[in-house]
Amino acid sequence: MHASGTFEVQLPPQGEDKGEGATLGRRLIIKQFQGDLEGSSRGEMLSAFMDSGSAVYVAIERVTGRLQGRAGSFVLVHNGVSTAESQSLTITVAPGSGARDLAGLAGQMTIRIEDGRHFYDLEYTFD
Repeated sequence: MHASGTFEVQLPPQGEDKGEGATLGRRLIIKQFQGDLEGSSRGEMLSAFMDSGSAVYVAIERVTGRLQGRAGSFVLVHNGVSTAESQSLTITVAPGSGARDLAGLAGQMTIRIEDGRHFYDLEYTFD
């Protein structure tokens, strides 16, 4: 199954540690989803920005709302890596995290940013 739409995101900083070779950071994740997924999420992100220009981040967020009419919540796990040559981002529904009507949810989300707007696509199944 497929769901798509837009989201708005806020990433308030919660701390930063500048050190030799890299700056480590922590941020809150606050999102509002529109489209096939209607709801909000809250989570935390940890990042490292290297003096070389590369960066990495990991995050966990709980999404609460309606996915194509099914009410409940689930957890997304993020893993992102960026270098001068390439970028990769994997966002996965945490196994066993679906609650209420979303119990058994599995899948992967992709995001893209166009003209300052954030878009998501979620490919998913139910166990």
